[in-house]
Amino acid sequence: MKSQFLDKVQIKNKKASFEYELLDKYEAGIQLSGTEIKSIRLGKASIKESYCAFKKNELFIYNMDISPYENAGFVAHESKRSRKLLLHRTELDKLNKKKKDVGLTIVPTLLFINDKGYAKVNIALAKGKKMHDKRENLKQKDAKRQIDRAMKQ
Repeated sequence: MKSQFLDKVQIKNKKASFEYELLDKYEAGIQLSGTEIKSIRLGKASIKESYCAFKKNELFIYNMDISPYENAGFVAHESKRSRKLLLHRTELDKLNKKKKDVGLTIVPTLLFINDKGYAKVNIALAKGKKMHDKRENLKQKDAKRQIDRAMKQ
């Protein structure tokens, strides 16, 4: 059964590409419980403040906010609980090895529903940007906007 919401759900973490230099990207499944998938399909989720960390050789996403589903019964899910990310063991080992380097972190960049109806999250191994890198990024975006405006006129 295909839902009308499947192709519309793409929750982005725009702050991640501004704050971090994204090195390696991965696509991971999320272990959800109960009505969490229904809330995601309605677009009631946020990954702005979330981050990923290893716990006993398994990758978890923390601070991902999935609002409770309104039509749920008496059992509602916790909105900011930690959720396990589903990756192949080789990918987990590679990420864990690279994560041990100083200054690297794992950040979620995009939460979406794939064509099979499963909730997936794009994660990236990232390195924090310095302030001057962020300023340079803003200058480049501003210059690109001005060029696009000039081309339209």
